[in-house]
Amino acid sequence: MSYLTPSEIADFTVNAGVKKANLTASSQLILGILAGAYIAFGAQAANMATHTITDAAAAKFLGGLIFPAGLMLVLMAGAELFTGNSLMILALCERRITLVQLLRSWIVVYAGNLIGGVLVALLISRSGQLGYTGGLLGAVTIKAAAGKTALPFLNAFVLGILCNWLVCLAVWTSFGAKDGISKAACVFFPVWVFIASGFEHSVANMYYIAAGIFAKCNPSFVSKALEAGVSQSSIDGLNWSTMFTGNLVPVTLGNIVGGAGFVGLVYWFVYVRGSKS
Repeated sequence: MSYLTPSEIADFTVNAGVKKANLTASSQLILGILAGAYIAFGAQAANMATHTITDAAAAKFLGGLIFPAGLMLVLMAGAELFTGNSLMILALCERRITLVQLLRSWIVVYAGNLIGGVLVALLISRSGQLGYTGGLLGAVTIKAAAGKTALPFLNAFVLGILCNWLVCLAVWTSFGAKDGISKAACVFFPVWVFIASGFEHSVANMYYIAAGIFAKCNPSFVSKALEAGVSQSSIDGLNWSTMFTGNLVPVTLGNIVGGAGFVGLVYWFVYVRGSKS
């Protein structure tokens, strides 16, 4: 058979969770940094390709075609992504790992993802790329970041649920594929849907918001953002504090519910609970 059945994917996911939990903290951190960087590459490429498109639907459609490259790199090159690691809940439910191991892995990988995302944002800001199209890319970067930090808590939380429901389905189905092309296809379509829908991904936002904060340091980018309709109060409210309180906290909580709850626990209940395999 050229693919795994859902029950076989469930067994594979349990074993994958055990392997992830048993990685050393240093390995988890390094692989987390790589994953944060890979997701940031996808996010920046999507920004670059869409920053001159004024139609929001068209921009999200095109951005969704590009962004999945980040998750493909995570899964196929080897890295640890916090949102995908929500599926470690299956190993916990099977008592193959402890709650302490799960939380340690989530915390260390999340920290690594944050370092990787902010690092790429810093490098992009220093590369001069945000000055593309007369600084329009910098302005669009500020606009996107300010919009994310201004989301109401409940909205950000629910958008986080919807996002990681899809991301973990992408990871789940990729586990069932046995060749690279199939894995890429499994990742591509669910991630395209989440980007085109405008859902919120905590690790991607580590790049998007950090890049906006760095772009805000350039007065010409701020001027362009104001011309694009971003309010001065929204720009003033874009900072490292609101990156967490206004976005990452509710989105991360939503991502956990969407991935661990709507995918991990559901499939554990259906395919693994009480199984003697």
